[in-house]
Amino acid sequence: MSEKKYVDFSTVRDLLQKANEDREEQSEPQKKAMEHAEWAASNNRGEKATTSAVFTQLFESLSDVECISENEVLRSKIAEIRPDSPQQIRVILAPHRIQISEGEIEQIITHVKQIT
Repeated sequence: MSEKKYVDFSTVRDLLQKANEDREEQSEPQKKAMEHAEWAASNNRGEKATTSAVFTQLFESLSDVECISENEVLRSKIAEIRPDSPQQIRVILAPHRIQISEGEIEQIITHVKQIT
């Protein structure tokens, strides 16, 4: 079984563009996937364009936040969205029912501000 790797939307966009160069014609789902990746990696989504370097650095640095250190899904979501307020962090974590302290929230915000 292969190991999961979490990547940002700019990487997805680049991989799809490379794959599309080899195709004569795109299917409708392939076109939609490309449109979504282009939109998600742009400034149009939350006024924060995605870059692979920032995503990777933030994803790795979030491993020292205890409540999410083992949860790569949440670390990748936080690294992609780059929340800058306690409310945004709580919204991201709410569906997962993770208990987070004020100190951990501040730690996430500090990482986001330092890296972005």
